[in-house]
Amino acid sequence: MDLSILIVNYNTCKLTLDCLQSVFASNTSYTFEVIVIDNHSIDSSVESISVEYPQVTLIANNDNTGFAKANNQGMEIAKGRHILLLNSDTVISDNTLETMILFMDQNPSAGASGCKIILPDGTLDKACKRGFPTPSASFYYAFGISRLFPERPKFNQYQLGHLDPDEEYPVDCLVGAFMMVRRETMLQVGGLDETFFMYGEDIDWCYRIKQAGWEIHYYPRTSIVHYKGGSARRRPTRIIYEFHRAMFVFHHKHYKNQYFWGTNSVIYIGIGLKFAMALLKNKFTRSKPVSKPVDNQVEVNL
Repeated sequence: MDLSILIVNYNTCKLTLDCLQSVFASNTSYTFEVIVIDNHSIDSSVESISVEYPQVTLIANNDNTGFAKANNQGMEIAKGRHILLLNSDTVISDNTLETMILFMDQNPSAGASGCKIILPDGTLDKACKRGFPTPSASFYYAFGISRLFPERPKFNQYQLGHLDPDEEYPVDCLVGAFMMVRRETMLQVGGLDETFFMYGEDIDWCYRIKQAGWEIHYYPRTSIVHYKGGSARRRPTRIIYEFHRAMFVFHHKHYKNQYFWGTNSVIYIGIGLKFAMALLKNKFTRSKPVSKPVDNQVEVNL
């Protein structure tokens, strides 16, 4: 088996079915399996996936285990030489699997790779190629300095906005919406850290992959559409909380011992203030539907 595709589903039945259709419509000579891990959806996901795609291996959890743990469940039974984390709210191109597996096979030093990810409005999902969120990178990003100086590498350490999104190059980290990881790499560094519930686990995994000596590559010779799963712009409090908790967990795990206690205190206070501001902003944000795929096939060969 060349590839194991892991898709975590939580109440996103239509999006997941669209994603699966794009996967099985792939034009590839490689063999692959699809494992869907359902985190106790209350919609018709389990029934619909079982009926429409009986070839999918479906794990139906009795509760919402989170993104990291659910993917780890998939990795435990995955048979592929490569593992692909694929969000349920994505639609891949017909050449995506072929292109990315070929890239991994031709670059044995690459422990992980990711393709170009496009949002529904045609813009780049900037999370698909990132640097690590060091204190300085986070500062320049959080306070908008990176936007003021978009061509300066020093101020664009996190989103790498100074780099051409149509060129390929090594990066620090990818996004869990599409991340292909070599089985050998996964066995060496382990699976996702289940301390993270639904944010930060992809950055943490990339950090550990690079620490183990593997390269991580951004390869935009194929692309996918990412619908950002959303049903509304207003987000549940739990989502906002987990997003900011992930910031704390990542810094505490990887950077705490590299910095003076005063620096760490400022960072933790900053995360707390950002969390409070996000809650306040969310409270006054009106819900607004996010566009979804009109057709089951979306061509994004950009």
